[in-house]
Amino acid sequence: MSRDDDRYLLDNRQAEAGTRFDALAELFDPSTFRHFDDLGLAAGWRVWEVGAGGPSVPRRLAERVGPTGRVLATDIDTSWLSDSAVLEVRRHDIGTDPVPAESFDVVHARLVLVHVADRAQALRTMVRALRPGGVLFLEDADPALQPLLCPDESGPEQELANRLRRGFRELLAARGADLGYGRKLPRLLREAGLTDVRADAYFPITSPACAVLEAATVRQVSASLLANGLATEEELTRHLAAVEAGRLDLATSPMISCWGRRPLD
Repeated sequence: MSRDDDRYLLDNRQAEAGTRFDALAELFDPSTFRHFDDLGLAAGWRVWEVGAGGPSVPRRLAERVGPTGRVLATDIDTSWLSDSAVLEVRRHDIGTDPVPAESFDVVHARLVLVHVADRAQALRTMVRALRPGGVLFLEDADPALQPLLCPDESGPEQELANRLRRGFRELLAARGADLGYGRKLPRLLREAGLTDVRADAYFPITSPACAVLEAATVRQVSASLLANGLATEEELTRHLAAVEAGRLDLATSPMISCWGRRPLD
């Protein structure tokens, strides 16, 4: 991940970050690793996990590439990550720091570029890190494509949930997040010179993990919602009670998964 300390709304140093990482893993790891399977991820591969955040993806990648492979996991905050025989953890800002010296079979980033100030520079850095024939695999949310927390807005609790989600999106946009970035990935990968570019989208409409993610997210951004007049204490309390009671069918923003291959030199 790349951010200025005052820019990134969902700070990994906050207590709720671990809960969010676990919920995101439950929601999206199956889709992410289905794509890795389709890409042929196997023992001996070299993988760069950019903006790793939580440990679930780096650990599973290390298991998959085995002792003959290598996984480099980078982030500006590596406090949730730890090294192993296969996995190297390194502090790195994808928006500003240079490309690693080595090259990789796959470079992957999930929910990273939507938050990065210089997305174009970050994309160039990741492309340069690919070996000839290597694959860039990016996954980013597109909140503008499906903006509702409760697609079935059937009553006052659902209306409140969607209004608070609009406030959350306002906070993200004010910090430079591109809320329509996911849909741009196929074009951007082609413009970066990659070939065989493909993409799909996935988002859960209701899941226990969606409720866990929503509660942790609201607690993490509650001070900002209040400070910007986007919610009241009573509204946040009422919304969290509805979430935790299981009365809402909560959806995530669509996750756009896109991949393309660097041509052979």
